[in-house]
Amino acid sequence: MEINTMQAIGAGLFACALLHTFAAKSLESLAYRYPRHAGLFHLLGEVEVVFGFWAFVLIVVMALVSGRTEAIAYAESRQYTEPLFVFVVMVVAASRPILEIVRHLLVLVARLTPVRTNLALAWLGLAAVPLMGSLITEPAAMTLASLMLAPQIFRQGIPEWLKYGALGVLFVNVSIGGTLTSYAAPPVLMVASAWNWDTAFMASTFGWKSGLSVLINATGITFLLRSHIHKETLSIIDNPAPQVPLLVSVIHLMFLAAVVTLAHHPVLFLGLFLLFLGYTQAYERYQNPLILKEGLLVGFFLAGLVVLGGMQQWWLQPIVSSLGPTALFFGALGLTAITDNAALTYLGSLIAGISDQAKYMLVAGAVAGGGLTVIANAPNPAGVALLRRGFNDESIGAVGLLLGALPPTAIAALFFLL
Repeated sequence: MEINTMQAIGAGLFACALLHTFAAKSLESLAYRYPRHAGLFHLLGEVEVVFGFWAFVLIVVMALVSGRTEAIAYAESRQYTEPLFVFVVMVVAASRPILEIVRHLLVLVARLTPVRTNLALAWLGLAAVPLMGSLITEPAAMTLASLMLAPQIFRQGIPEWLKYGALGVLFVNVSIGGTLTSYAAPPVLMVASAWNWDTAFMASTFGWKSGLSVLINATGITFLLRSHIHKETLSIIDNPAPQVPLLVSVIHLMFLAAVVTLAHHPVLFLGLFLLFLGYTQAYERYQNPLILKEGLLVGFFLAGLVVLGGMQQWWLQPIVSSLGPTALFFGALGLTAITDNAALTYLGSLIAGISDQAKYMLVAGAVAGGGLTVIANAPNPAGVALLRRGFNDESIGAVGLLLGALPPTAIAALFFLL
């Protein structure tokens, strides 16, 4: 196959972005060693900035090589619905009224269990909330789980290796926990219409395997964390500031439900989001500061991935189409670590005559590998943005995440291969 100049440049810049992702933690360390340029190192060390930065480089190079008109046309031809949706759903799901009602429900359930309430609450954050992603979408589940778990697990005093283990479990569980329905997980959404996969099919084919994997993963890491989750962490979660009226929480839940329902219609959910911002201002006394900065950074990251990823089809699709079912599972699992899993399944949906077994293996591998890196699954950058302050140097290392995600990934792979 003949490769044109821009395809080669696009692949090269994509490789630079991947290397930059793995080097982000080192750049954060340089900020403390060279305070004079700390601002620049902090900026380049933000994982959420990486793909947006290299996407800008790609557009500039394209303008120089192919002309300004072609560069603008390419940038405008990309679909940015997912980055916009993730930004909006993150901000809405993280609002204080929704967090409080979810906290109270989880605390109520935790107190009914035969183990320590704080331990049960951590387990629910790692198991129940990721499975809720099948209803409220994976980005919303990641946001809620991250904010719930941050004061319990992702804080000073917890061994770093355990935090990476918990982060790996959270990322893998969110990636597979959204497969009980046909609309909540981005990699499933990309193929559901093309392959006629409805929610009943997803629940019977993927759902029970995902559910068992999530429960085992959450139980294993909670057992390892049992001596580090202390009673005082429950008070941080159980006693938030002044009570939010039930009506306000219900209205926030209605906003969230409407955003999820309109997930494929950016004009509508963005208009609804502006109304949501106005409502939070009207009842400011019941709000905490909205996570606008974190949400925008995640949206910027995903938009950059959309721009850079659009130039990778020429080498990705031949790989996907040339593999047999079992090889496709492991190929998808590995490729997901360096590409977005939704992009991978989308390429698979374009292959004519793909067998039912190959379809299953492609999606199973893509969702099983969704926790291996920050870029493997769309909600992962949201988790990084909300949890990185609990790690050393306030940054999350790519190698640490990879090692932490390997055990839960193996458990998920095992169930999907049954």
